[in-house]
Amino acid sequence: MVKLTMIARVTDGLPLAEGLDDSRDVPDADFYKQQVKSLFKNLSMGQNEASRMSIETGPYIFHYIIEGRVCYLTMCDRSYPKKLAFQYLEDLKNEFERVNGSQIETAARPYAFIKFDTFIQKTKKLYQDTRTQRNVAKLNDELYEVHQIMTRNVQEVLGVGEKLDQVSQMSSRLTSESRIYADKARDLNRQALIRKWAPVAIVIGVVSLLFWAKNKIW
Repeated sequence: MVKLTMIARVTDGLPLAEGLDDSRDVPDADFYKQQVKSLFKNLSMGQNEASRMSIETGPYIFHYIIEGRVCYLTMCDRSYPKKLAFQYLEDLKNEFERVNGSQIETAARPYAFIKFDTFIQKTKKLYQDTRTQRNVAKLNDELYEVHQIMTRNVQEVLGVGEKLDQVSQMSSRLTSESRIYADKARDLNRQALIRKWAPVAIVIGVVSLLFWAKNKIW
């Protein structure tokens, strides 16, 4: 069965829509939604750029397609047919592009197209029962094959992003520490110059004062 459905903009990971009634029968639904958000973040950083992919996570599988810089993702039971999952996503993609295509790039707030949930729920119902004549026909449709779509593990996919995040954090930390070191070096150089030239300045000041006093007296 289809468990979760989420749609996001790939360029920045901004969530655009999701199935509002999803996940009520999914234990730890928030955990899987967090994995989806992490995946969207990875995609926004240019990782996992395959336009179609299946990702195993616990007893479920994420299936996603990327089209027009938008990611359409669903989470299904492992037993749910892969072909139906991707045809479900294709239906969502076609309608989302038709209704909201001109506004996708300008959307500025999360879930700007939350009203699309109505279509998500209607379409999900059509795909829930794999035994209906409609879905059996889709499974037998040779025009849409999914054998070449890669399947990976969620830890493998998200682990790459975590490592890159760590590298980015380390780089930022090194940059910050380099700036601190440079500031301290400038302070030390300034103090060294003061120690070097302060006695000379004092002597010059004393001599100048004596000359001034002498001139005043005479």
